[in-house]
Amino acid sequence: MDAYQQLVATVLEEGSYKRTRTGVDTISSFMYAYELDLGDGFPLLTTKRMDGGRWRSIVHELLWYLSGEEHIRTLREETGIWDEWADEEGHLPTAYGRFWRRFPLPDQEAWLPGEWWPDAEASWLEDAATYYDVSVAEIRSAMDRWITTEGETRVFDQIAYVIDTLNGEHPYRPPDSRRLVVSAWHPANAAVSKLPPCHYSFVFNVENGSLNLHLTQRSGDIALGVPFNIASYALLLELIARETDYKVGRFGHTIVDAHVYCGIGDRGAWYADHVNVLQERLRDATTAADRRGVGAWIEDAAPDEPEPNTDHVPGLLEQLAREPYDRPTVTITDKSLDELTAADFELHDYQFHPALRFAVAE
Repeated sequence: MDAYQQLVATVLEEGSYKRTRTGVDTISSFMYAYELDLGDGFPLLTTKRMDGGRWRSIVHELLWYLSGEEHIRTLREETGIWDEWADEEGHLPTAYGRFWRRFPLPDQEAWLPGEWWPDAEASWLEDAATYYDVSVAEIRSAMDRWITTEGETRVFDQIAYVIDTLNGEHPYRPPDSRRLVVSAWHPANAAVSKLPPCHYSFVFNVENGSLNLHLTQRSGDIALGVPFNIASYALLLELIARETDYKVGRFGHTIVDAHVYCGIGDRGAWYADHVNVLQERLRDATTAADRRGVGAWIEDAAPDEPEPNTDHVPGLLEQLAREPYDRPTVTITDKSLDELTAADFELHDYQFHPALRFAVAE
């Protein structure tokens, strides 16, 4: 996939050395954006192997997000990708799907004067009905679909709101609304969470009968996280398009801090003094052999890694030396969103280069 190759090359060639909270140093670049036409195939990387367990993890994780659960008790039976951040009972300090499907609403006592909130007993309904030229009953019916009460807390289902709007079932928003935003970011939770959402907000957009999705990501681990994120949100777009009878369009992606982990201890610190040399060599590397040669230079010149595969640069250089294959395709069983299981997703015609190992920076 050329767009991913370009992302890797740009960050390595233009990024800056940066220390991080994980203790694993990075080469980081501010704000990288690109888009993919999903009509060209499903964007699962082909420059490293991502089928088998990796593919199953992507599918199970997405279904877990869509379930709205805040724990990983069932997810951990299928994949361990969230184990490091959960407590012994499987609860997470932040869970994406919990906010996708159950975003907490403030109590009426906390409202500020003049604010409109979706509360069926609030006086704003009359004003809203007049403003949008619909009936109070229509608004009340929609709010009943999107809002539930858990204990004493009211929660809002953002995914249901998006689907209803795209299906023309919102009382006053058209299907091509520019307000189809889903947020996994709660500022107060993010202020204290062990790992607040990296891919924290996405927007659906209708254009010429196609459904597009744009993802904003505050932090992107290019070697490990971003390939998962691309595939996951492309699958999400496929699912929502099916649910709302749109063609699948484009996936747009903006990464605010796009980074490549480059090691810990002396290995990571080596890049502080050599990132400029690395970038000079990369700018002169015009062939696959040249890029592999830069990787060989790093392994020869840099200190040994105290922990294997925490330096992602050599592995990404190997990917840059590989020619991407054509994208695969995905088929999904014709079921409603809430009925899908991992067995309903099938990957076809996936051609790939050998797997590469990258350690997770915790």
